[in-house]
Parts: sequence; structure tokens; C-alpha cells
Amino acid sequence: MEKKNNNPINSNFIDDVKVIIDNARQNAVRSVDFCRVQMYWNIGKRIFEEEQEGKDRADYGSYLIKNLANNLIPEYGSGFSVRTLEQSRQFYRIYPIANALRSQLNWTQYRKLIQIDDPDKREYYELESVNNGWNGRETERQINSQLYERLLLSNDKESVLAIARKERIPQTPQEIIKEPMVLEFLGLERKAEYYEKDLENAIISHIADFLLEMGNGFSFVARQKRILLEDDEFFIDLVFYNRLLRCFVIVELKNDKLSHQDLGQLQMYVNYYDRCEKLPEENPTIGILLGTSKNDTVVKMTLPEDNKTILANEYQLYLPTKSQLIKEINKIKTNIKEGNP
Repeated sequence: MEKKNNNPINSNFIDDVKVIIDNARQNAVRSVDFCRVQMYWNIGKRIFEEEQEGKDRADYGSYLIKNLANNLIPEYGSGFSVRTLEQSRQFYRIYPIANALRSQLNWTQYRKLIQIDDPDKREYYELESVNNGWNGRETERQINSQLYERLLLSNDKESVLAIARKERIPQTPQEIIKEPMVLEFLGLERKAEYYEKDLENAIISHIADFLLEMGNGFSFVARQKRILLEDDEFFIDLVFYNRLLRCFVIVELKNDKLSHQDLGQLQMYVNYYDRCEKLPEENPTIGILLGTSKNDTVVKMTLPEDNKTILANEYQLYLPTKSQLIKEINKIKTNIKEGNP
């Protein structure tokens, strides 16, 4: 009879071995992805060099790529189409130094980056993709949601880039939190017939995407956090913690225009967390009121003049267009001139 083992393996030991295996698998995938990046870079370099040989001939570049694709596709497949070869050439032109390529980024991400003409904007998405471990889908989503432009609505370009370069740590919530917030991933229709509970449920179902939209350093703490003030019961919609700002962040959701009553309720929640939850070494709690629209003058008159912890932000259930963003930028500039928040 087989002797029973009365000394089970330590669970921490098993977990450690699993982590080693998972890390090795992830590194193997990244290694393959980066080899693909290097392949397209080298192809782009070779195309560029060959083009220079025939640069005096009209349309030589397009002729060269078209014929190269015709020779490669039968043997290697559609991954070497005219479009892909043109992207490879552009990739080499924008990133001419091989050692500057980042092994954390894959070809899908680089294809999105080379479509950005502004070098500062391109550098921002490149750095943030690395800093936050974004995959190709997440990088594309942040570019499409115009994250960079939304941050510039309340920050100067130098501070935005300095944070991405890790030259400084964010000091204010405006340096992390965008306005408007873009919540297209929730899948809610552009109608008023949904309730705040629907919005909250959708956020919880897509919490990873919501944390990505919130910004760097956020972690989820609680949903419908119950607080009891004497005999009165209140429930805070969402509570987060931001490790960069070192503070709690309370989010209240509204499916309509923000009111002064909403701001007053949020202020009470912020006061509660400051007085009853936060540790002495932590920074004051931040409150974010999310609604479909707001009256900036009402917000200004409701909040103290030295307010630094309450944000009244709008959200959108769809990706903004460039024209919408320009309109929002002009609105912000007008408010600044008039002294509005």
C-alpha cells in the first residue's frame, strides 16, 4: 500500500513556481513579438536603401514595393502586402536607430505610433504604452479616445511629457484625470433611458477598462460603500485609491446634468473619508462627480474658491471626434479667460 504523504507541499512554494512559469511564457511571447518588430524594421531599412539607389527614377519607390510584395506574398503570405511594406519603410524613417526600439512594444503598437505626425504626441503614447504595459488594443483605444489631447485641456505639454518620461510625479488630480471621460467601452446607448445603477453596473463589468480610462495609479476599493451618520444611511457609488497621489478617490455617478445638490453630497462624502478613513500620512481625499453635462458657473459658485479636491467632470458614451475636441478646447480656453473652473 502506498504510504500517505502527511507533509503537503507549501502553497507559497507552488505559487512561486507558477509565477516563474507564467513569467517565462510571457517573456517568450514578448520575445517573438519583438523579433517581428525587428523584422519589419530591417525590411523597412532595406527598402529605404534600395529606394536611394533608384531615387532619380520617377515612381521607383511604389514600383519597388509593389514588385517586392508580388514576390513575397506567394511564399510568405499576406503579412507582406504593399500596405505592410509601406508601413515598414515609414517605420524605419521614423525610428532610424535600431537600439531605440522598445522591446515592450509589438508591431501592432508601432503601426499605430507611426501614424502620428506630432513627435511629442507619438512619444507620449510610446512611453505610456511601456509604463502601463498596454497591449495593442489598449494603445489603439487610448489614441482613438484622444487621451493626449484631453490631458492637454487642463495641463501644459511639458508637464504631461515629464510625467510620461517619469521625470516628475503627478501632484494634482488634473494631471491624471481627464475631462471629458470617454466610456464607450461600457456599451451603453446614447439615450437618457438608462439609470445610474445601469451605469455603475456597466463600470463594474468593465472595471479594468474603467481603471485604464481613470488614469495612472488607480486601484478599486469599494462599490456602494455604506456610511452611517447617526441614524442616516448613505451609499458612496465607487471608491478608488491612487498610489501616485496617495489618496482615496470617490466617484459619484449621475446620468444627467450635475447640480449643486450633487456637489454638496459629494463634499460630505469627501469630508467623511478625510475624517474617518484616511491615515495621517495620506493626502486629502479627491471627489469626482461624473455627469452628462454641467453648468460651470454653478460649479464655481458651489465649491470653495481654493477648491483642489472636488472635480465636476463630464463623461461621454462614445469616442470624441476631432471637431468635438476642438469645441471642448475652445470652451476651456473661454472659461479660463473668464475665471471659471
